[in-house]
Amino acid sequence: MSKKSEVINHIELKKIIPFKDHPFQVREDEEMNMLAESIGMVGVLVPIIVRPIQEDKFELISGHRRKHACEMLGYSSIPAIIRDIDRDEAIVMMVDSNYQREEILPSERAKAYKMKLEAIKRQGARNDLTSVQVGQKLSKKTSRDLIAENSPDSSSQIQRYLRLNELIPELLQMVDEKRIALTPASELSFLSKEEQKMLLEEIECIQATPSLSQAQRMKSLSKKGLLDADMITDILLEQKKPECWNMVIPMNKITKYFPKSYTPKDMEEIIIDLLGKWARDL
Repeated sequence: MSKKSEVINHIELKKIIPFKDHPFQVREDEEMNMLAESIGMVGVLVPIIVRPIQEDKFELISGHRRKHACEMLGYSSIPAIIRDIDRDEAIVMMVDSNYQREEILPSERAKAYKMKLEAIKRQGARNDLTSVQVGQKLSKKTSRDLIAENSPDSSSQIQRYLRLNELIPELLQMVDEKRIALTPASELSFLSKEEQKMLLEEIECIQATPSLSQAQRMKSLSKKGLLDADMITDILLEQKKPECWNMVIPMNKITKYFPKSYTPKDMEEIIIDLLGKWARDL
């Protein structure tokens, strides 16, 4: 049946089950309240998409927020399009249908890309994603390139999101909370789980998270087997140091305090000496 001729059915909400391992959260937030208010006024304008999984039961592919809004309103049914597709086709459709959402956590996007990647591989796509270097030109499309075709993210950005799946939950949560940026987080994902746990302890102790350059150094040391808790501490403490800066004071503000015979070197020595005495008296 072509998509143009698909029939819109009204399916009872109790017959619809969530998509298994759905990576996108349905949040009880202001946007959900606004969606429920809109549906209450004009109804569900865009039907949800489901697939039959057993007799009189359907798996929800697209429309988890619309379904939840209908449940909030006390509705018993919802308009739906039934697609008789397999699990892998459903995964690709489910992921693609959620890209337009305004707020998607990095962890959600990471899990979604992983699910889609594995589905594409099972459908026969090339299995060379992890071996391809960023920016490398290929004569054929990789799995990552195929995902990027229907995604707002570039192929290299998708690779970074995929790497987040290798982070321990606590570090991944820091990425969601924007305490660690995506690119440094993708570098940290190459650390072993034990090294990540050490890093987490130091972050909590020092209250500092690694920058990109620091994450890259940790990755390099980990690869050489040289990364330990002390090394992590030393690297994290570096950003506690004040940034280097130069102060320039106009000479006309200084020379009036010195005899005309004093050279700039003489003035500098006296200023440093006076500052030393001032600091000792604090």
